[in-house]
Amino acid sequence: MAPSSTLALFDVDGTLSVARKKALPDMLEFLQELRKYVKVGIVGGSDLHKIQEQLGDNLIGAYDYVFAENGLVAYKGDQLIAKQSLRNHLGEDRIKEFVNFVLRYVADLDIPVKRGTFVEFRNGMINVSPIGRNCNQEERDEYEKHDLKHGIRQKFVDVLKERFASYDMAFSIGGQISFDVFPQGWDKTYCLRYLDEFETIHFFGDKTFKGGNDYEIFSSDRTQGHTVANPDDTKQQCKDLFMK
Repeated sequence: MAPSSTLALFDVDGTLSVARKKALPDMLEFLQELRKYVKVGIVGGSDLHKIQEQLGDNLIGAYDYVFAENGLVAYKGDQLIAKQSLRNHLGEDRIKEFVNFVLRYVADLDIPVKRGTFVEFRNGMINVSPIGRNCNQEERDEYEKHDLKHGIRQKFVDVLKERFASYDMAFSIGGQISFDVFPQGWDKTYCLRYLDEFETIHFFGDKTFKGGNDYEIFSSDRTQGHTVANPDDTKQQCKDLFMK
């Protein structure tokens, strides 16, 4: 049995579930079985409601730690232990200037499909989607192929980095259709400040490449990073590491 000073910390999309889809019941059962061997934490870029849609309404209290929005909303067991706000950090004037620029850029983009909700303001980040988050799964899949071929999101990020350099913001491309914008240091490593009790933290994620939204925590000195290909790979790696 691994010591309780060990934490297995999981990304959500592509790691515990197919991107933006519900985790399968056998994965949720597996995570509870894993808790017999190590402490288990969840860290996602999405807000708490979206993570609950994927991992279940009983998310809070089902794991040792749950970090929504990269840890800006932090739960230990069933207790809320911290909450940070982008609104307070940036101020409304700077947020408005940024959003106005993004919407003008999207308006001029020549992509096959556009839907709605191009900017989603969250508690600790701004999510930008060139196609719009209201697209259906088929449109989402097609956009991902188009984006991989033409680098739509990467070009968008490059423009924003230059235009808003004074904001000291970080940009993270994740999932299929969008990218996240947040203050430097508000990536997934933000949650590590609440985990000093652990001697060893194993992080599992699929977007661990440079520029992916798991890269910073994957490469942190505080974690042992593991790249996974899909949820089945996540389970297998955990079995090999913790459950022999």
